[in-house]
Amino acid sequence: MNQRILEAGFLGRIPYQEGLELQEEQVTLVRDQNRPEALFLLEHDPVLTLGRNARKENIIAPEENLRALGIQVYECGRGGDVTYHGPGQLVGYPIINLSPDRKDVGKFVRNLEDAIIRTLDDYGVRARQFQGLTGVWVGDKKIAAIGIRISRWVTSHGFALNVTTNLDHFQTIIPCGIRNYGVTSLAQLMSEPPPLADLGKTMAGHFAKIFGRKLSWSRTPGTVGARVLS
Repeated sequence: MNQRILEAGFLGRIPYQEGLELQEEQVTLVRDQNRPEALFLLEHDPVLTLGRNARKENIIAPEENLRALGIQVYECGRGGDVTYHGPGQLVGYPIINLSPDRKDVGKFVRNLEDAIIRTLDDYGVRARQFQGLTGVWVGDKKIAAIGIRISRWVTSHGFALNVTTNLDHFQTIIPCGIRNYGVTSLAQLMSEPPPLADLGKTMAGHFAKIFGRKLSWSRTPGTVGARVLS
């Protein structure tokens, strides 16, 4: 069997709605037309997203406070509760087909966590998985959240890694519905966090290796990535 190619690249800062549309288009192409798999790496404007299982009471800031901070709220089709996306956060949307040999949702999540952990290790940050909880942790603080969607074994949504993220914005929510643990970022753990594009390229290399793909790094990954930058 020929090794599948994974087209990955950093798209810069794009609105959350545009990110949703980008994923939906690529999922259709990968699932129905056998088109290229992709890993979209980017950052978003400030936004709270509610997964399918989210409890709206986990948004604890009043609407007027969110408006003052420029934070929008979206409901989306991924799993999980409420989380925050914003500038300085590396967001990754892998659009890959888990058929025929990787049809295991739990394993897919663990693989995502592993790719993040390996990436952070390259920058001297020791991170870990947390038994019973998703995401990637440094000590007892979450540095990366994970929320996925799988449609006929094609994945979308993915992970959000705090790099220079404004952690004060997490005070508007109970992140992922977890009350007992905090959040952290690379800016709190390193004197000089790497640029998001550089971090994303390192991440893509680990992701491709874990999933057995051949990495193609591109400014316009995937069939529809060019639309964002056109």
